[in-house]
Amino acid sequence: MRIIIVIILFLLSCKENQDPEVELVISQDSMEVPSSATLQNFYVKASQPFEVISEVDWILVDGGSRAQGTVKIDVEIKDNVNNSVRIGKVKVKSGPKQISITFHQSGAPKFNLETKAIWAKAQGGEFEVKMEASAPVTYKDLPTWIKVEGQKWFIVENPGIYSREAKVKVIMGYVEEILDVKQDGLPRNVPETQIGVEKDAMSLSKEIKVGWNLGNSLEACSDPLTASETLWGNPATRKELIDLVKKSGFNAIRIPCAWSGYIEDRTTHRIKTEWLLRVREVVDYCIENQMYVILNIHWDGGWLENHPYYVKQEEVNQKQRALWEQIAVAFREYDEHLLFAGTNEVHADYNRPSKEHIEVQMSYNQTFVDAVRATGGKNAWRNLVVQGYNTNIDYTVESLALPKDTKENRLFVEVHYYDPYDFSLDNSATSKYLWGSEFQGKSGVSTWGQEEYLDAKFKMMYERFVGKGIPVVLGEYAATYRSTLPEPALSEHNKSRNSYVKAVTASAKKYGMIPFYWDNGGLGNNSSGIFDRNSYQVVHKEILMSIMQGAE
Repeated sequence: MRIIIVIILFLLSCKENQDPEVELVISQDSMEVPSSATLQNFYVKASQPFEVISEVDWILVDGGSRAQGTVKIDVEIKDNVNNSVRIGKVKVKSGPKQISITFHQSGAPKFNLETKAIWAKAQGGEFEVKMEASAPVTYKDLPTWIKVEGQKWFIVENPGIYSREAKVKVIMGYVEEILDVKQDGLPRNVPETQIGVEKDAMSLSKEIKVGWNLGNSLEACSDPLTASETLWGNPATRKELIDLVKKSGFNAIRIPCAWSGYIEDRTTHRIKTEWLLRVREVVDYCIENQMYVILNIHWDGGWLENHPYYVKQEEVNQKQRALWEQIAVAFREYDEHLLFAGTNEVHADYNRPSKEHIEVQMSYNQTFVDAVRATGGKNAWRNLVVQGYNTNIDYTVESLALPKDTKENRLFVEVHYYDPYDFSLDNSATSKYLWGSEFQGKSGVSTWGQEEYLDAKFKMMYERFVGKGIPVVLGEYAATYRSTLPEPALSEHNKSRNSYVKAVTASAKKYGMIPFYWDNGGLGNNSSGIFDRNSYQVVHKEILMSIMQGAE
């Protein structure tokens, strides 16, 4: 279609030779072409054979004579490597007649990248990239930690201990230059300081009223190699959610976190910078609300949690040390509102642990403490959280020995509470949906784990730890919602859930423990969520009220 239109236009607007005996016309007498190599064409109409001749070496046409008629002429234009415009002609001769077409080729783009390299400190900063460009430039292989605004380049802070480098391609037209950007990592160790981390563990524990778990979000992973914040169905965490949690009465948040799935170098266990920054972003949501934060290594695909064995001890401790060194350095400047927890529910199974299980699990606690303290700064004094075996109260009371620490009175102990399991978490056919003395004798209530049992367990923690100056975090507790129960069972179940979370919260506070409710983000059957994480609304208001009443 395009060829037909060109021919028609050519025939309508052709420039005729004045000699009536010889007809020789061309479709156009001039053409603008770009500086880069290109193929062009025009049409010749001749009543006799003709030839086409280029007058310059940068315009190539096929030589030889052509038959009369209307003929398409292909022209190859070479690159113009100079910055100035150049002009060349192609002649068309037929017998004594001659006409020509003039080509105007643009000069080559003027591009000179004067700044060839940038070397930034870990803190990042603003840099001027000097260049001379006669046309807009584009960038290729530009990483997310570099932001460009004209000739101003902004290097984002590197939160990791490893340096990083990017070779950015700066492109104008077909001209390409490389800008080499290098950024230092943070030092592995700095001089210690107690500024901002003055309170010891027991003093700090009195500042924390009641906590909430950002469950099933930052710890979401399918195995030690694969992780994604939204993998388990919750949306990416936004500040609006944390604002709602604070407004609802919680002044602390426990952030379960995965790390192994965000490792980019399996030899050094190097964590991706983007993930360190993302976790810091969520922590900052909490700190901006003047909330306390416990950041941990959670299940993480099981590489740590599932291996309290001698055969795995060295391998796991090596990874534990490498990860905690990086995490600690990335958060080293945070004040005492941030606490680290080194493990989560390390266990071989749910039976009584062996000597091997205890020894290996304790070594994971020790490696965590040593790794954090070695980074210096505020981490030399930061309050840390260590767990008993499987966070089980009985096993913790029986076997937990606190790690050796370079600072006194800076360790918390953590346990979890989901007793009785057949009421709190079990969703099998044999589960129980009722709890508390009010429902004793009914078939739906568990035969164990009622009020007296709860109080006795927490009293054990007080006598073994809190009463001796070692504060305790109750890191998780909840009772899942059985929304599919028919009435009146559903109403009785809801009443039981409310009573349970109120009683657990109240007993924890009674015995000096800090309760953190487990919210997995779900709001329907077999879930324990309170807040809608999409609309930022309180959905299970009675559960929230029960927690706050228990915390009074």
